[in-house]
Amino acid sequence: MPSPRRNVEGRPLGASASSSGSPGSPAHGGGGRFEFQSLLSSRAPGADPTCARLRASESPVHRRGSYPSAAAGPSQTPPPPPAEEDCLDLNPSFLVIALRSLLAIDLWLSKKLGVCAEESSSWGSVRPLMKLLEISGHGIPWLLGTLYCLYKSDSWAGREVLMNLLFALLLDLLLVSLIKGLVRRRRPAHNQMDMFVTFSVDKYSFPSGHATRAALVARFILNHLVLAIPLRVLVVLWALILGHSRVMLGRHNVSDVAFGFLLGYMQYVIVNYCWLSPHNAAVLFVLWNQ
Repeated sequence: MPSPRRNVEGRPLGASASSSGSPGSPAHGGGGRFEFQSLLSSRAPGADPTCARLRASESPVHRRGSYPSAAAGPSQTPPPPPAEEDCLDLNPSFLVIALRSLLAIDLWLSKKLGVCAEESSSWGSVRPLMKLLEISGHGIPWLLGTLYCLYKSDSWAGREVLMNLLFALLLDLLLVSLIKGLVRRRRPAHNQMDMFVTFSVDKYSFPSGHATRAALVARFILNHLVLAIPLRVLVVLWALILGHSRVMLGRHNVSDVAFGFLLGYMQYVIVNYCWLSPHNAAVLFVLWNQ
């Protein structure tokens, strides 16, 4: 009986044929095991990263855009929110609305009352008289006049009143200059800078120095000098007309003059409270007599 034919390895041909149909053979999907092992080897530490990226790019999940591309640019950060001062105040308070309305009325009324601001104005012919009234309320004539009267005075009562008037005028200059330097409100646009002897802070408008001085001097004279009723009326009219002339000449706004009158009244209260006399300021009176 002839022997069965054997292959090169010495196995029967039937065995080799049957072994080719085994589950591990390539014909039955044995190549899937080899592919799985190759994928595992690509993640090994010594594997080529380029090949791994290529395999990842071929995956359907990556093609759908589920993962960000390595070649994508840097992520854009959202713009910062605008600053608070750049935001519009869409809901202002009632106080802010009231102050803005009063300021608008103040500017409008001051412009309407500035009838002597220029020679071509409706009351331009009265401008020289208003400027003369302006000089009557200037600080320099009042300071020089008070010093002269104090020098010529030969009574203790007169010197006491004049000494306190000098103290009130100096206090007025100090407070008005301080407030003008702090507030720095510009004078009206229709004003002409042709005032009598101005200083550095006189370019500012708030408060009116003439108005404060007029209220201070008028209150001082009415309380410490014995005058007849017509003269007392003239003093009050002088203070009121002087304050009104500041608006007519375009030097100040209405609010500047109104606050000036209030400040002048408060200054008189301070002077009256700190009244200088030979009893509480004896050294000052002795030095002046010498």
